[in-house]
Amino acid sequence: MFALATLVVPARLVVRGTGISLTPADLVALGMGLTWLAAQFVTNSGVAKGRAAARTVASFYVAVMFACYGAANSSYLPADERNLLDHSLVLAVAFAGVTLAVCDGVRTLDRLDVLLKWVVSGGTVAAFVGAVQYLFMFDLTTYMVVPLLRYTSDDNPTIIPRGGQLRVAATTGHPIEFGIVCTMVLPLAIHYALRARRAGEPAWPWWGSATLLLSGMLFSVSRSGVLTLLAVGLVLLAGWPPRMRTRALVVVAACSIAVLMVAGGLVRAIYNLFANAQADTSITARQHRYGQAAMEISKHPIFGRGDGTWHFPVYNAFDNQYIMSMVETGLLGTTALVLLFLGGIYSSIRARGKAFSDPDTRDLALSVTASLAAPLVGAVTFDLLSFATITGLTFLMIGAAGALLRITREQESPTAVPWRVRARNTRAARALRSKVTPTP
Repeated sequence: MFALATLVVPARLVVRGTGISLTPADLVALGMGLTWLAAQFVTNSGVAKGRAAARTVASFYVAVMFACYGAANSSYLPADERNLLDHSLVLAVAFAGVTLAVCDGVRTLDRLDVLLKWVVSGGTVAAFVGAVQYLFMFDLTTYMVVPLLRYTSDDNPTIIPRGGQLRVAATTGHPIEFGIVCTMVLPLAIHYALRARRAGEPAWPWWGSATLLLSGMLFSVSRSGVLTLLAVGLVLLAGWPPRMRTRALVVVAACSIAVLMVAGGLVRAIYNLFANAQADTSITARQHRYGQAAMEISKHPIFGRGDGTWHFPVYNAFDNQYIMSMVETGLLGTTALVLLFLGGIYSSIRARGKAFSDPDTRDLALSVTASLAAPLVGAVTFDLLSFATITGLTFLMIGAAGALLRITREQESPTAVPWRVRARNTRAARALRSKVTPTP
């Protein structure tokens, strides 16, 4: 439900009648967090207990957000910034709840595969909507309104001209976000295509998803999408065996030639984004804002001025999440964000090392690592946490990495008693001891 609500429901749609703007995905995330919290008070729910890297970094992130919230409320804030501060805290708790619920609630590889396949399906739908927007200039999101939902604004177009080409946002809030979302989901589609081929099953649906996702990244016409695609490709090439790496390079070369022949204008537009970067007003404007960012950081270096309080259009966007985090949540909040990314990547890398005898699990761990490399790099080029789709998907994938590490650890110790059985045996032992009377 969360994957589909995040990727398929247009990001501009929010629930009617709420005091703050909450999307359907936000409500599902709050429900997941509440369910996880309730499961921690009982011993028979089947939810995992104990430490895990993803669980630790998510908990630390929430604690830091509360600390920054308290520091911001200790001084005067305008009413609009105070409302945004409250909204940001609710979203931080909700998205951390997604990470915790997935990390501790997904206990088997089959369940994890189901979740990630729904992620691929949702990303494919978003890519299809983007393809229709780009090829036919037809916005399907205007017909995706359902009862109880409303648009936050009508002045946020999903089809934007740039450099003689169109750039589209699909169901996300911005073309840059759309490009990075496509690159995040792409390695998962490739993984399930390769797995289906090894198992002798039809692989063409997954290859079709991968093609749509790659096309969606191109249709976003953004530098961020290209940079994150390079990061994802480098991670995959570094982890694949030499034979698969060679095949992948041949396929990339063939696809590049095909794209040049079919959509040469689109390729030239993307190339000009890098060739003319020095003269690009969007880049020069960002550079001019760095001095303003340094001045704001110096005012509140530890806790920041308040999460969500540096908002557009009142203030200029920095187009860099790490700088934005330094301004809004200070050094403490930025450290928590970086640890959040690194905790997910660490979990997937460790899971890959533990699954040395299972090639499918090793490849899945590599794909999750590549997926998490996209937001880590993309946060350098745009305000990642200001966009709901990419934020929700990032927290979901961090939880998936934590779940994968838990699963591989349990498989590494096949003699270990399942957690639910261990809890039941402990209660039985206590009841037995209470009935035994000591001998004089």
